[in-house]
Amino acid sequence: MNQHINQLLDWTPNAELSEKPMVSADEHRNGMRHFAMGVSTITSGDDKARAGLTATAVCSVTADPPRLVVFVNKGVYASELILKSGALCVNVLAGDQEDVAKAFAGMIKDVQGESRFEFGTWDNLTTGAPALQGALANFDCRVVKVFDESTHHAFLCEVLATRERQDGEALIYLNGGFRQIPQ
Repeated sequence: MNQHINQLLDWTPNAELSEKPMVSADEHRNGMRHFAMGVSTITSGDDKARAGLTATAVCSVTADPPRLVVFVNKGVYASELILKSGALCVNVLAGDQEDVAKAFAGMIKDVQGESRFEFGTWDNLTTGAPALQGALANFDCRVVKVFDESTHHAFLCEVLATRERQDGEALIYLNGGFRQIPQ
């Protein structure tokens, strides 16, 4: 656990539980396959560059102030661009946007980098981060804190602008595949 958090909360982990071994990465991944998750593209950019990725690790933190947490692998260019710009957009994908999910997940041969943005129609809301038109929801955010979490950065964000779509199915990821469910 982050020592800074331990100091803030004056909390100490249970020593007996700290001695117990964790499950393997494969065991963890296999269990998580059964956790149905909404699918989003996380995008960032400025005048010179845009980047994004498909993610399921997005969570609402508080409504007042409006905050989200987004986990992004440190090894992807989008993470670097988010750190540089201090902004990102969470684009919650609709069922008819599976091609966008696959493009940003690297699941379409020879589609990478800027060519990912050829899937879908993109504009901007407030921060300049790319926002997908027709997404079920867009959350345009400024990053307020960054936490180092092993292989990922956890970006704590404040939501500056939103846009919603009232129709369409939601896109989820379950047991290794994309699924559509009605709203």
